[in-house]
Amino acid sequence: MAVWFEGESVIACDIEQVKEAFSNPGEHYVGVVARMPGLSEVTLVDAGEGYVTIRTNEGLMTRSNLSLAIDGGGVIVEFDEVYEAGTSVTATSHFRDEFTAADGGVRHHLVISGVGAPGFLGFLYRSFGSKSIGKAVLESNKGYFEDLST
Repeated sequence: MAVWFEGESVIACDIEQVKEAFSNPGEHYVGVVARMPGLSEVTLVDAGEGYVTIRTNEGLMTRSNLSLAIDGGGVIVEFDEVYEAGTSVTATSHFRDEFTAADGGVRHHLVISGVGAPGFLGFLYRSFGSKSIGKAVLESNKGYFEDLST
């Protein structure tokens, strides 16, 4: 799968807080997605073994094939996402989040790959959205976890 975005940030929290947050993926992802720019309404529709479905003011987001690996030093999460943003664009992608203990907090390494979106709006999304979307995902995770630690 072609990498669409890769980046990282340092989160001022403890790795144990990250591990605990993933004990309830539905709640966790609603909290993170609610911090994304332009999303004013974010609600959990359904969650189960390996999937989370969230409705936003823009559309329906389904994260499936959710896998979680937790060990002493960190957390690795992978999932496939289908985001139906109204009738305009349906974007598909694969996410890999790695959270590891680091000096001063937790290092979050994010890779978004396999991005697809049909049509002209999809072309614009695929061509020009990687930097803004990727940075927004990193910042949303950072804000979510740092708020948990206060």
